[in-house]
Amino acid sequence: MVKDDNIAPFVSVIVSTYNQPEWLKKALWGFEQQLEKNFEIIIADDGSTEETKHLIDSFIANSSLQIKHVWQEDHGFQKTKILNKAIKVAKGEYLIFTDGDCIPRNDLVSTHLGLSRPGCFLSAGYFKLSMKISKQITREDIETQRCFNAKWLLKHGLKKTFKINKLTSYGLKEDILNTFTPTSATWDGNNASGWKKDVLAVNGFDERMQYGGEDREMGERLMNYGIKPLQIRYSTVTLHLDHERGYVRKEMFIKNKAIRRVTKKEKRVWTNYGIVSTEKETDAAN
Repeated sequence: MVKDDNIAPFVSVIVSTYNQPEWLKKALWGFEQQLEKNFEIIIADDGSTEETKHLIDSFIANSSLQIKHVWQEDHGFQKTKILNKAIKVAKGEYLIFTDGDCIPRNDLVSTHLGLSRPGCFLSAGYFKLSMKISKQITREDIETQRCFNAKWLLKHGLKKTFKINKLTSYGLKEDILNTFTPTSATWDGNNASGWKKDVLAVNGFDERMQYGGEDREMGERLMNYGIKPLQIRYSTVTLHLDHERGYVRKEMFIKNKAIRRVTKKEKRVWTNYGIVSTEKETDAAN
């Protein structure tokens, strides 16, 4: 990968984060292992402290990764706002979204790129880990990719469930599980991708929304716009590291559900509260 601001990469990976430098470091180690090298990373930082900035600056100086740090002041959970700012900064025609508490497998960028189709967005998978295993994962575990190995995880305390198939599915098995999984293809922020022009066409994320379905709401507007969701949850996966969610409040879910109801009922494509600030409409969710 060549660090040259004059060369626009085809893919921009947008990584959201908030005061989790230990987890973000592991995520960035994962991106250093990607098979596909021609991409940039936009870190969408929702108000983290200097500790996170120092970590990112260190990667910018010492890593092969092409990284931009987009930051805003901490005014509570405002992920949708920082994601919209990151989208505006992104140079890529194709956008991959993930979170800073998720370690990408080395095929994440190449798989999203390889399965991308005009008029579609991709809904990929994640595998949740316990706090114990999350802390055990080292840089060497990520560089060797053994932390994605089911046997390695079981040895380190993972309980075996059907979901382990996300880590062991390739070829025909992968295609069958993607086709017949009962889980609908939705826009999930920790592993989803789409074309920047399509995201701009629906005006990005609705900035009224906080935690709880805020990613899916944009996906619902994309579908209203005619973009088809493709299920690839068994094709590429991230390891979701454990953490507390002290910022979550019940009223966030109530407000977000109300907004999503309007989006679905009225088949809305555009939000007046997105990337482009238009004349503020009456909040239909109230």
